[in-house]
Parts: sequence; structure tokens; C-alpha cells
Amino acid sequence: MELTMIKRITKIGFIGTVLLMLSGCLGMPKGVEPVSGFELNRYLGKWYEVARLNHSFEEGLSKVSAEYSINEDGSVKVINRGYSKEEKEWNEAEGKAKFIDEEDQGYLKVSFFGPFYGSYVVFELDKENYQYAFVSGPDLDYLWLLSRTKEVDQEVIERFVSTAQSLGFKTNELIFVEQ
Repeated sequence: MELTMIKRITKIGFIGTVLLMLSGCLGMPKGVEPVSGFELNRYLGKWYEVARLNHSFEEGLSKVSAEYSINEDGSVKVINRGYSKEEKEWNEAEGKAKFIDEEDQGYLKVSFFGPFYGSYVVFELDKENYQYAFVSGPDLDYLWLLSRTKEVDQEVIERFVSTAQSLGFKTNELIFVEQ
């Protein structure tokens, strides 16, 4: 085979692999269902991270929060912020989110890196007051308990852990965030 033909096949294979990986980032774990009756305007504002499964992008961070507002194009502006004790500085990442299906479902896609999106699934929510939310990503490696306040009732934590465990999340690896 010619070298250019091999390069072309390799390039097509790489693009196909990337597309497969990206499409997988917009799913959700088996058994996780986004809340219905979701009201974005009530969800906007500041949320504190109470618990999470750890990831390299949040490793070592405390005082973690997320703030949601509306961009001019109608998408959701996302600002995630956390403090690194080791580096003695604040880390901040800005992204955007868009609804995947209906706007009354807690099922969005979030991007911090250009065209690359990952799922943001609100699967339990205090619908009366929007004071806490259980959120997952595309698979069982991503899980957060968010709250409007830096602390939540023990009952909410117990329900979060129990619900997450029943869905297959590794709750023994949860990190409870120092606020």
C-alpha cells in the first residue's frame, strides 16, 4: 500500500475512535434517570460541592463550588472553582452547558475543552427549594452531591450515599469536601 493511503486509513480510524469516545461521553450510567420538571432558572446560581468521586481535575481541591448563569447565546455559563492548599491558590475553569433533550429534564452536556462535551445528569433534586442535587457524569466514575449551602443535613448525605450505592457508584471512594 502507498504511504499516503496508510496515512489516510489511520486518520479515518483515529477520527472514528474520537467520535466513538465523544458519543460515549453523553450517556449516563445504567439506572440513572434525569429528573423531570427541571427548571433551569431555579438551578442557576452558586452551588457548593459537598461530596464527589475524585478526578485529576479536582484532586486536592477544597472549597469547591460551581456557579451557573446564562450566556448571551442561551447556553449555560459554568464556572467551577476550588482551592489548592498545596499550591496555595485558587483554580478556576470556565465552561458551558446545553440541554441534550428537553429543557425540563436535568440532562445537559458540559464542555470545558472546546467541542468536547460530557454528560451532566441531575438525577435527584430538591424540587421544592432547589437546595441540593445529586449529579452524575456519563458513567459510574463521575458523581457529585451539590448544595446551596456549605453543609447539608445528614439525612441528605445518607440518601445520596444509599442512592448512589444502589446505582453502582463506588461510594466507599467518596470524598467529602472541606468547605
